[in-house]
This record gives sequence, structure tokens and C-alpha cells, in this order.
Amino acid sequence: MAILVTGGAGYIGSHTVAALLERGEEVVVLDNLQTGHREALLGGKLYEGDLRDKEILTKLFAENSIDAVIHFAANSLVGESMKEPAKYYDNNVFGTLCLLEAMNAANVRRIVFSSTAATYGEPEKVPIEESDRTEPTNVYGETKLMMERMMSWFDKVQDIKYVSLRYFNAAGAHESGKIGEDHQPESHLIPLVLQTALKQRSHIAVFGDDYATEDGTCIRDYIHVSDLADAHLRAVDYLRKGENSNVFNLGNGTGFSVKQVIETAKKVTGLDIPVVQEPRRAGDPAVLVASSAKARSVLGWNPKWTNLEDVIQSAWNWHQSRPEGYGKN
Repeated sequence: MAILVTGGAGYIGSHTVAALLERGEEVVVLDNLQTGHREALLGGKLYEGDLRDKEILTKLFAENSIDAVIHFAANSLVGESMKEPAKYYDNNVFGTLCLLEAMNAANVRRIVFSSTAATYGEPEKVPIEESDRTEPTNVYGETKLMMERMMSWFDKVQDIKYVSLRYFNAAGAHESGKIGEDHQPESHLIPLVLQTALKQRSHIAVFGDDYATEDGTCIRDYIHVSDLADAHLRAVDYLRKGENSNVFNLGNGTGFSVKQVIETAKKVTGLDIPVVQEPRRAGDPAVLVASSAKARSVLGWNPKWTNLEDVIQSAWNWHQSRPEGYGKN
């Protein structure tokens, strides 16, 4: 039996594919390679195509004995979602509907879903728990919440069990250095900081230094991509045991400020990282930190990469060895 990974050539998807292969799972990947990279796949069978293409989904399920699905495929840029909402509803929501329909037709009854902390919007308290209010403040977060709701109804009506993993700031790279983070355009803090260290950028912008935090900059919960991959495998195992649908936060439970990330990157790289102070960005909460107590208790998940310096070191190893990303050295 195989596990289908949609969006498996992307950043978190490719690390999850690697983890599945390491434990001997048969892996099938569906990716349109719009933002993913063929070179990021360390194995598995790749179908190059789009979730909204019912023909390729029918073919994929017919040609493979699929036991469960791990669903990453989605557009995920908050800023873009606020400029092109139709793109996000079409790809994220309609794409997921097509996937669930194909799963139902093929009698595949398990799906692990890559969700996001953006489903919460402005947190009512910190750390954030799964039972907290979900009021997204952007189209991206709203589409992910709609995808969760859709899965909930497919569970009720068609008995497709799901686990939704709401995670916070993915960071780092595979311990082997073979795969890592390569987004075009890049929007995540740690790779932007390391690109500045490599002089690919003139400076790193810090948006706001007057938040109600110790050093005035935003605090975020950074979780290593390999720890995220491990959680997806545990969620598959949870569903294989016949457990009910569920939602879990994934984070370290510890927040680090923008300034702390920059200072740690300076220490890891030994290089100067010029900083330019900019005004606050609209919609940036001061603190976003997860409570992962439920995932630890129910899934037996314990993040191994809890030290920020180690997380940044793994990312630095990747960026140093592949400064231009995939396909180039």
C-alpha cells in the first residue's frame, strides 16, 4: 500500500516524502511543480499534474493502491492571497474538493492535511490551543479553514477520516543537506536572513520595533521541517489505527523574536547581516506561539529540534551548499 503526497515536491512535502522513504513506505507524489522542485524528491513515483485535473487523479488512484493521503498542495502566500483571492479559492478549496471526490470514488478513507496557524487570525490568548476561536484575517487562512470544514463534512457524510495539522513557522533543512527551502519569491524570515548573510540581499527588513515584547519585535514559534515531517507520519499512523478525525497544533511552544533570529544567524554564520528598520506591517500580531500539548499527548510527538541555533545551522548548511537553490550548485 502506498501513501499519496500531494505537493510532495514542495518544502515541507519533500521532507515528509524523505521521512516516509526512510521508514520504508511506498510513496506516490502528485505535484504540478508550480512552486515545487523535481530535484527535491529523494524517491517515490512522481505524477506531474494538478489536483483540479480529474483525469490525472482518476489515473493515479487506478494505477496505485493508495492507503492514505498527505495533502500539502496549495498556494500559501498571505500577501498574494489578499491580491488574488480567486486563485486561492480555486486552487486550495476547489483543488481539495477534487481530491476528496477522487478519494471517495477510490474508497480511500484517510487524509492528513497541512493546515496553518493562519486559521486562528489574531490570537485571543498565547499559547494558542486547538479549541481557540478561528477567525482568519487573510484569504489564505480562510481557504485553509474552509478546507478543514470540507473535510469535516466528508467525514460525517462519507466517513473519510482526517487529521488537520495547524503549524506555525516551518524552518531549517534536512540533516543530510540534500534538500532544503527554496521559494521564489522567498517570504520566510530565516532564509531571508541567510540570503542577506550570503550577500544575495543588501539587508534584512525588520517590520516594527515597538511591539509589546521584550525587544520590541514580533515573536514567532519556529518548528523544524523534519519535526513537521515526523508529525505527518504519526498522524498517518493515528488514522491507520482507526482513530477519529482530529486537529492538532504543531510548534515548539517557545517563541523567538525577529531580533533573536537575526542575532542567532550572525552567530551561526559568523557574517555581518545588515538590518533596516521598517514600519509595522498591517495584520502582524505581536506574538504567535502554539500549544502542542495535544499533539504530544495524543500522537506521541516530541520535537527534536528545539534549539534555535541548531535549526538555523541546518538551514545554513543547505543555503551554503546550494546558494542558488535547486538545479544549481
